[in-house]
This record gives sequence, C-alpha cells and structure tokens, in this order.
Amino acid sequence: MTTQKPESVMTATSAATSATIPTSLKLPGALKLQLEEDAKQMGMSLHAFMVSTLADAAQRKRLRQTFAQDAADALADMKASGKGHSLDDVRLYFSQLKEHRQDKSAPPAPLQPKKMG
Repeated sequence: MTTQKPESVMTATSAATSATIPTSLKLPGALKLQLEEDAKQMGMSLHAFMVSTLADAAQRKRLRQTFAQDAADALADMKASGKGHSLDDVRLYFSQLKEHRQDKSAPPAPLQPKKMG
C-alpha cells in the first residue's frame, strides 16, 4: 500500500506571508455577520479569518482525498492477497490499546493479517 502525502496546501501562516491575488467574494449578509463575529472571537480581522478558514478547508479536503485513496489501496491489497483483519480482531486490538494507554495493561500484540473469505 502506498500512502501519498497531500499536495502542498496553503496554510493560514503561509497565506499571510505569500504574495496575494485580489479576489471578490460576495457573501450573504447573515453569513458575513456570522463570520465577523467568529473573527472577532478569535481576535482576527474578517479577512484573516476567511483566509485561514479557506486554507483549513482546502487542507481538510486534501486529507480526505488521501484517506479515501489509502482506503481504496488497502482494499485492493486485501483483495489481491486474500489477507486482512476481521472486525472483531480490530475491535479487540483497539480496546487493548486503549487499556494500555490508560496504563492498565501491556501493549497489545500487533495485528497479523489472516486469510479472509
């Protein structure tokens, strides 16, 4: 399985330091009022808040795309190899991992793929 890194994404920090290109954005009045209130609560200008929010949304979209591709790749690998993990084994593993992280038990043994089908 190949995990791909999301494409370069403009973050709020890099957006503030890179060259800007003017754009026009028409907002419904109610939305603009909500955004102004949110920006005020964050101690930001409306412009900075919108740039940050748009950059965050773009990054989340790319992360979702990467996650979906990783899942599709994992499914293809499982179908090709015939090996995978049962839902019960995965649930038990994460239950044991939770116990370990709460210092209640030793770490769980790594999951080993099994022949599926």
